[in-house]
Amino acid sequence: MTADYPTLPGRLLQAIDRYASPRAQIHKQDGQWLPITAKEMLRRIAGLSQSLANLGVAQGDRVALFAPNCPEWHVADFAALGLGAVVVPIYFRESAERMAYILEHSEAKIIFVAGEEQARRWSEMAKSKSGAEKVIFAGSARTEASGPIGRSGSERSGPSPGGLGETFSYEALIAQAGDAEIEAYRRRIAGLRSDSLASIIYTSGTTGEPKGVMLSHANFTSNVKASFERFDLEPGSVALSFLPLAHVYEREVDYGYLFNGVSVAYVPRMEDVPQALLEVRPHICAAVPRFFEKLYGNILERGAQTTGIRRRIFDWAIGVERKAAPWRAYGRRVPLGVRWQWRVANQLVYQKFREGVGGRIVEFISGGAPLAPELAEFFTTVGLPLFQGYGLTETSPVVATNLPSASHIGTVGRPIPGVEVRTAEDGELLVRGPCVMQGYYKKPEETRAVLSPDGWLATGDIGGLDADGYLSITDRKKELLKTAGGKLIAPAPIENALKSSPFILSAVLVGDRRPYIAALIVPNFATVQARAAQAGVKLASPQEMVSSAWVHDLIEGEIKRLSANLAQFETIKRFALLDREFTFDGGELTFTLKLKRRVIDERYADLIERLYAQPSPVAR
Repeated sequence: MTADYPTLPGRLLQAIDRYASPRAQIHKQDGQWLPITAKEMLRRIAGLSQSLANLGVAQGDRVALFAPNCPEWHVADFAALGLGAVVVPIYFRESAERMAYILEHSEAKIIFVAGEEQARRWSEMAKSKSGAEKVIFAGSARTEASGPIGRSGSERSGPSPGGLGETFSYEALIAQAGDAEIEAYRRRIAGLRSDSLASIIYTSGTTGEPKGVMLSHANFTSNVKASFERFDLEPGSVALSFLPLAHVYEREVDYGYLFNGVSVAYVPRMEDVPQALLEVRPHICAAVPRFFEKLYGNILERGAQTTGIRRRIFDWAIGVERKAAPWRAYGRRVPLGVRWQWRVANQLVYQKFREGVGGRIVEFISGGAPLAPELAEFFTTVGLPLFQGYGLTETSPVVATNLPSASHIGTVGRPIPGVEVRTAEDGELLVRGPCVMQGYYKKPEETRAVLSPDGWLATGDIGGLDADGYLSITDRKKELLKTAGGKLIAPAPIENALKSSPFILSAVLVGDRRPYIAALIVPNFATVQARAAQAGVKLASPQEMVSSAWVHDLIEGEIKRLSANLAQFETIKRFALLDREFTFDGGELTFTLKLKRRVIDERYADLIERLYAQPSPVAR
């Protein structure tokens, strides 16, 4: 029952009162990492919440939140939630078209904007399209905003040009907040219901109109409780927050951090994550498989750049990792000599891997897309435990997760407490539990298509439970490839296997309604170049690399090695090499760095056609 779960602001207050963290939030300013105490965080939340009320925000009103990962994101979130308002997060790099659609469709009354880039995007969009009635700008966003800024919580500015609306300063709105506002905040949230709507999260789908997923307070708090109760999170630990908070994945894990007294260190830009890992030295962070793929690639790249005895030690340690994986990653017995070699490799090499991510990681969490088992094996074996989970926006999001006490690499773990999972006749996973959404906003037909009257959600994923209750995901139902011969192929597991090669950075399978499977491959240019140099082959650029017969032979050998156990109809008959990586900015990846297959198919349509026009068994 939803009544058994607290509201989000109620759960936050419990944590603030219990832990009184001196570093609830951590952010970087002028080159230094600065803490914000739990008490100060609450003061800001209560002050902004009162100001929102003064600006006319009431229960059920939509408040849009357009900001990168920063302390102000959670302040605005809990301030609006404390009024019973509904938070509508917008991705921090959202396009003007989708932003305008979300604001209009959700009927947002007010928008909170933080970050210089976000202010520019907002201003550009609002000048040509209708925006929200009122806008609150935080920090540096004010310098990028057009029009006058209100100076206090009760003072309003005049309307700005275009659709910018009335504008206000976040700092001014919270400046005078104190005990009275905090007490008022506590009184207001005491009257909130946990089954009331907390947020509308618009999916980042690759085609069509985005759907607004309606999640209640109980959806979130039940999921946080069930997901985090079996993780060993010590109060005072530090977590790194860098995936977009507008996505339910990072939002849910950040709630888990805050509710358990874990300090949240915000990284607004993904490109700053490597340096932040070294400076903040977190104990835990959640990421998507692409983050771990790049981290693994960087480790191999640095090893490939060494020479002499250091290179021989590195290569030996990588070999030891493979021999020790059954022991370290699966708990099986290995010869005593392997254990001894691992301890030596740990002191000489693996310790440096851990120092490269701050030296204090207790656990990595992977979600958002399938993770290659080889990656989980590698990181866990070298002392960076990596636990994969599974969920959807529609399930708030966690359905299942591996845990330090119960982990089975190659699966997404067991369903969390309170969540039921079963398989439909066609293999689609069905989920039921307190975390399942209320429905899609203003889309009753789409809601009925996936949510049954008795609460079972059709996930769109193919998978199943093993005898020990661990859940495995094969692929997205809509992404299965069906060959001309009628064979169904799940591309993700094969792509993940290919990406475990030190010489392959990305891979995309193609072949829907085609006679056989082919692939687009992005080589790991650094490791390929290093191997080529050993063979006396000079490669000056990525363009030269992808046209090299030597490189094609190398990649062909890796494809054959890594697909040796596949069925004949699953094997890759031809492939082409690409000279640049798939990126979000390039349009090939979603906000959570998942492949946009349709975009890739369209962008490389001519190349794909040439693959199927060639008579040779493998593209050259």
